Amino acid sequence: MSETQLNLVVIRSANIDQSAAFYQQIGLSLIKHRHGTGVEHFASEAGCVTFEIYPYTSGSVPTIATRLGFQVTSVDAVVCELKKCGALILSSPANSPWGWRAVVADQMDIE
Repeated sequence: MSETQLNLVVIRSANIDQSAAFYQQIGLSLIKHRHGTGVEHFASEAGCVTFEIYPYTSGSVPTIATRLGFQVTSVDAVVCELKKCGALILSSPANSPWGWRAVVADQMDIE
Protein backbone atom coordinates (compact mmCIF):
# COMPACT_ATOMS: atom_id res chain seq x y z
CA MET A 1 0.00 0.00 0.00
CA SER A 2 1.28 3.46 -0.90
CA GLU A 3 2.21 5.89 1.87
CA THR A 4 1.17 8.82 -0.32
CA GLN A 5 -1.94 10.60 0.92
CA LEU A 6 -3.79 13.65 -0.32
CA ASN A 7 -3.01 16.59 1.97
CA LEU A 8 -3.70 19.75 -0.06
CA VAL A 9 -6.38 20.94 -2.48
CA VAL A 10 -6.08 24.46 -3.92
CA ILE A 11 -8.63 26.11 -6.18
CA ARG A 12 -8.55 29.57 -7.74
CA SER A 13 -11.58 31.84 -7.87
CA ALA A 14 -12.54 35.22 -9.30
CA ASN A 15 -14.45 35.91 -6.06
CA ILE A 16 -12.94 34.13 -3.08
CA ASP A 17 -15.55 35.49 -0.66
CA GLN A 18 -18.41 34.09 -2.73
CA SER A 19 -16.62 30.77 -3.21
CA ALA A 20 -15.91 30.57 0.53
CA ALA A 21 -19.63 31.10 1.25
CA PHE A 22 -20.43 28.19 -1.08
CA TYR A 23 -18.00 25.80 0.65
CA GLN A 24 -19.10 26.95 4.12
CA GLN A 25 -22.61 25.74 3.22
CA ILE A 26 -21.27 22.20 3.01
CA GLY A 27 -19.65 22.52 6.40
CA LEU A 28 -16.08 23.67 5.81
CA SER A 29 -14.79 26.19 8.31
CA LEU A 30 -12.79 28.65 6.21
CA ILE A 31 -10.61 31.44 7.57
CA LYS A 32 -8.69 34.14 5.72
CA HIS A 33 -4.99 33.42 5.73
CA ARG A 34 -1.76 34.79 4.29
CA HIS A 35 1.66 33.14 4.08
CA GLY A 36 4.18 35.89 4.83
CA THR A 37 3.77 38.57 2.18
CA GLY A 38 1.76 36.28 -0.11
CA VAL A 39 -1.77 36.87 -1.34
CA GLU A 40 -4.70 36.65 1.09
CA HIS A 41 -6.76 33.48 0.63
CA PHE A 42 -9.15 31.20 2.51
CA ALA A 43 -7.99 27.99 4.18
CA SER A 44 -9.71 25.08 5.90
CA GLU A 45 -8.46 21.95 7.62
CA ALA A 46 -10.62 18.92 6.84
CA GLY A 47 -9.06 15.95 8.58
CA CYS A 48 -5.51 15.71 7.24
CA VAL A 49 -6.36 17.73 4.10
CA THR A 50 -5.91 21.48 3.76
CA PHE A 51 -8.39 23.09 1.35
CA GLU A 52 -7.50 26.58 0.07
CA ILE A 53 -9.24 29.14 -2.14
CA TYR A 54 -6.88 31.59 -3.80
CA PRO A 55 -7.83 34.51 -6.02
CA TYR A 56 -6.83 34.00 -9.61
CA THR A 57 -4.55 36.58 -11.10
CA SER A 58 -4.15 38.06 -14.55
CA GLY A 59 -2.87 35.39 -16.87
CA SER A 60 -4.24 32.48 -14.85
CA VAL A 61 -7.63 30.82 -15.13
CA PRO A 62 -10.14 30.07 -12.36
CA THR A 63 -10.54 26.46 -11.30
CA ILE A 64 -13.69 25.26 -13.05
CA ALA A 65 -13.05 21.63 -13.99
CA THR A 66 -12.07 20.03 -10.70
CA ARG A 67 -14.35 17.55 -8.94
CA LEU A 68 -14.20 17.43 -5.15
CA GLY A 69 -16.07 15.03 -2.90
CA PHE A 70 -17.11 15.91 0.63
CA GLN A 71 -18.81 13.62 3.13
CA VAL A 72 -21.53 15.58 4.96
CA THR A 73 -24.01 14.79 7.71
CA SER A 74 -27.09 15.43 5.55
CA VAL A 75 -26.87 15.58 1.76
CA ASP A 76 -30.48 16.78 1.55
CA ALA A 77 -29.95 19.67 3.99
CA VAL A 78 -26.73 20.78 2.30
CA VAL A 79 -28.30 20.71 -1.17
CA CYS A 80 -31.23 22.76 0.16
CA GLU A 81 -28.83 25.41 1.53
CA LEU A 82 -26.77 25.42 -1.67
CA LYS A 83 -29.92 26.00 -3.75
CA LYS A 84 -30.56 29.12 -1.65
CA CYS A 85 -27.08 30.34 -2.64
CA GLY A 86 -27.86 29.82 -6.32
CA ALA A 87 -25.69 26.74 -6.76
CA LEU A 88 -26.26 24.65 -9.87
CA ILE A 89 -27.54 21.20 -8.87
CA LEU A 90 -26.18 18.78 -11.48
CA SER A 91 -27.60 15.67 -9.83
CA SER A 92 -30.28 15.83 -7.12
CA PRO A 93 -29.84 13.71 -4.00
CA ALA A 94 -30.28 10.04 -4.91
CA ASN A 95 -29.02 6.61 -3.98
CA SER A 96 -25.88 5.47 -5.79
CA PRO A 97 -23.22 2.77 -5.43
CA TRP A 98 -21.39 5.27 -3.16
CA GLY A 99 -24.41 5.95 -0.94
CA TRP A 100 -26.83 8.87 -0.86
CA ARG A 101 -25.22 11.64 -2.91
CA ALA A 102 -25.72 14.72 -5.03
CA VAL A 103 -23.52 16.60 -7.51
CA VAL A 104 -23.45 20.40 -7.36
CA ALA A 105 -21.37 22.99 -9.20
CA ASP A 106 -19.47 25.82 -7.61
CA GLN A 107 -20.19 28.02 -10.58
CA MET A 108 -19.08 31.27 -8.97
CA ASP A 109 -16.52 31.80 -11.74
CA ILE A 110 -18.56 30.67 -14.72
CA GLU A 111 -19.65 33.57 -16.87
